[in-house]
Amino acid sequence: MQSIASEQPEGLTSAQAKARLGKDGANEVAEKPGHPVLRFAGKFWGLSAWMLELIALLSFLLHKTADFWIAIALLLVNAVLSFVQEQRASAAVAALRSRMQVAARALRDGAWMPVPARELVREDVVRVRAGDFVPADVKVIEGDLQVDQSALTGESRDVARDSGDVVYSGSIVRRGEATAVVTATGAATYFGRTTQLVDSAHPKLHVEEVVARLVRWLLLIVGVQVAIVLAISLNEGLPVLGIMPLLLVLLMSAIPVALPVMFTVSMAIGSVELARHGVLVTRLSAAEDAANMDILCADKTGTLTFNRLSLSGTLPLPGFTGDDVVRIGGWASNEADQDPIDLAFLGAARKRAAHPAPVRQVSFVPFSPQTRRTEARVDVGGITELAMKGALRTVAAAAGLDAAAIDALEGQAAAETQKGYRVLAVAHARGEEPLRLVG
Repeated sequence: MQSIASEQPEGLTSAQAKARLGKDGANEVAEKPGHPVLRFAGKFWGLSAWMLELIALLSFLLHKTADFWIAIALLLVNAVLSFVQEQRASAAVAALRSRMQVAARALRDGAWMPVPARELVREDVVRVRAGDFVPADVKVIEGDLQVDQSALTGESRDVARDSGDVVYSGSIVRRGEATAVVTATGAATYFGRTTQLVDSAHPKLHVEEVVARLVRWLLLIVGVQVAIVLAISLNEGLPVLGIMPLLLVLLMSAIPVALPVMFTVSMAIGSVELARHGVLVTRLSAAEDAANMDILCADKTGTLTFNRLSLSGTLPLPGFTGDDVVRIGGWASNEADQDPIDLAFLGAARKRAAHPAPVRQVSFVPFSPQTRRTEARVDVGGITELAMKGALRTVAAAAGLDAAAIDALEGQAAAETQKGYRVLAVAHARGEEPLRLVG
């Protein structure tokens, strides 16, 4: 079997990782959903709820049974609609999160393997590369990166990180790849502390501001009317209890008691409509907040696929075989990255005839959008050879093919692309020989 070896840190054993996971906890920021009873009770707290409760209290004291039950019904409808919709959304989000677990590449028991990000612990050795979300606070021990940490700092420019530098959890690797050791997980990370600060803030929503402003003005108007009625009644010598029904009428007629229910029902209907289009609304007010946006900037970094690739076939050029294409493509791959394309080449190389001489990877240059290729120098029986794989035009140009030859190859590749295959080129050079396209 072909083996590609390179120096690497030892990492943790499964037993060590399990012990530290039990001690430090999972690599996630714990949520505080609160008890359902308390969250339901919270629906009866607020300016709009207080209005209905005041009307219900006055109606009860004046034995206005119909008014009392109407106010209670409005309170319950508002609370139940809001609570049920948020419960459904929370359950849907929880189910979605359970299916969308982020995985990291960690060195466990001396082998690189995918590990759920929530199971990472301090001193785990991980591998990060272009396109990855950094799963925890890590310290780079080998390699260099260009990192986007705008989600944490707001700084739009990428920052460089090399050996000895710390990369924060939640950052995105834009270029390069590196081996790093985990220094902090969960709430102890920079991202975790930031999340806790955000959770402690309770900004007032736009719809709440509108309702509160309207109610304050209406209460002011009603207050002036009540003061006038009281003044006239006292001047005429009328008993205060005798004018209580009039105060209730003023309160119910001037204050929009159905306004909270109207907002809740309209937002619930909007949430149901959004759900039909695959949008999860975790809070009813979120739909109203989204409606106030003028511009929405979104970033799509991947698709919901299994991300598993396999090598379906080879098209070797004259002088080479299909085994040559697979073997040299495997040399230009790095198992530590757990890249689907690299794993497809390495898996196919292991199934084919092994090279008679031992193979050791001396250096590896990862894929980047600028170069559109990976390349590695390997020691094969004491001879240094160069292996390269990547986009057809890029690799063919590096191998010295002219434009006409490249166009002919791309025409051949286009036929395979129409069948749904992804076509890559492989090139090779032995010692000081020029680079040649293998297939």
